[in-house]
Amino acid sequence: MGKKVLITGGAGFIGSHLADELLNKGYSVRALDNLSEQVHGDATERPDYLNPQVELQIGDVRDKNAVRKALEGVDAVFHLAAMVGVGQSMYQIKDYTDVNNVGTAVLMEALMDNPVEKLVVASSMSIYGEGLYEDSHGKKRMECERNLSDLKQGNWEMYDENSNVLKPVPTPEEKKPNLSSIYALSKYDQERLSLITGKAYQIPTTALRFFNVYGTRQALSNPYTGVLAIFASRLLNNSAPLIFEDGKQIRDFIHVKDVARALRLAMEVPEADGQVLNVGSGNQYSIEFIANKLAKVMGKEEISAEITGKYRVGDVRHCFADNTKMKKILGFEPEVEFEDGLFELAEWLKTQIATDNVNKASNELSSRGLTI
Repeated sequence: MGKKVLITGGAGFIGSHLADELLNKGYSVRALDNLSEQVHGDATERPDYLNPQVELQIGDVRDKNAVRKALEGVDAVFHLAAMVGVGQSMYQIKDYTDVNNVGTAVLMEALMDNPVEKLVVASSMSIYGEGLYEDSHGKKRMECERNLSDLKQGNWEMYDENSNVLKPVPTPEEKKPNLSSIYALSKYDQERLSLITGKAYQIPTTALRFFNVYGTRQALSNPYTGVLAIFASRLLNNSAPLIFEDGKQIRDFIHVKDVARALRLAMEVPEADGQVLNVGSGNQYSIEFIANKLAKVMGKEEISAEITGKYRVGDVRHCFADNTKMKKILGFEPEVEFEDGLFELAEWLKTQIATDNVNKASNELSSRGLTI
């Protein structure tokens, strides 16, 4: 058997796919996961999709003893454990800070005493806030932010000081973080905690900034998970996907199997040590297009997405990846075509039951003044 690898959050969506990727390459895999009810439902038992070769330790990343036990005999660590979701983070501030920030700090202290050959941490495109923009003269605009008065009037785009619309362009890693949600702040904290600790204790560390990851095994009943899973949950229940703003906002979607491969390469490629890398497909799709495309592949094209015309605090207008650095350092190219990934997702969805919690989540946000 090859080297032993620990995946925190290893029973989850990305973690379980990463486990498959590593096992296929001859690694031995241990997962530490608290089987959170919001992700796994109330059964709190080993998910059926988790490869039987994975050694699952049920425990919380904030539990010092559980983390130290999970690190025993391990050669490398993938730190994926986190609470996810922009909207929920804006009112469950303590929970997100506790799991994401404190959990990472507990892991870092354990690694000080049990150093490994490599640490790879999952970061997020959310730390950029708005993506990179360009004005009519071709000048890059790094620090863009929409103002409330525009949003209240339904002026969703990004404007320059002369009220000209700015053009979104691929976002590179050197764009300054602009943290617009508690979730984004916590992911940046995870990234920096890992890189700073790794440097101080000679643990080669790489941070990967994931864009919108989609695929099978995503938690369909979690109304704060990835947008495709949320739309899928609505469609499975014959309800229209709800879209904020006008649906023209652009995102970058990358298949979970490509993400798993990028994670493995980040561990294996020495040139990735100390680096921060985008992990996106480089594609550009509007949210409205995504919703309608998913409805079509699920055979529910009669259900049109509902454009709410509302703004959700913490949301950004456009953000998609510049993959240049990832390709150069990891030699990585996404392999799963978007349409193929959607058809695979649609086939899996035929076997799934989803509790639609979207209206409940929307009411939660609205009651707290987090939608406009």
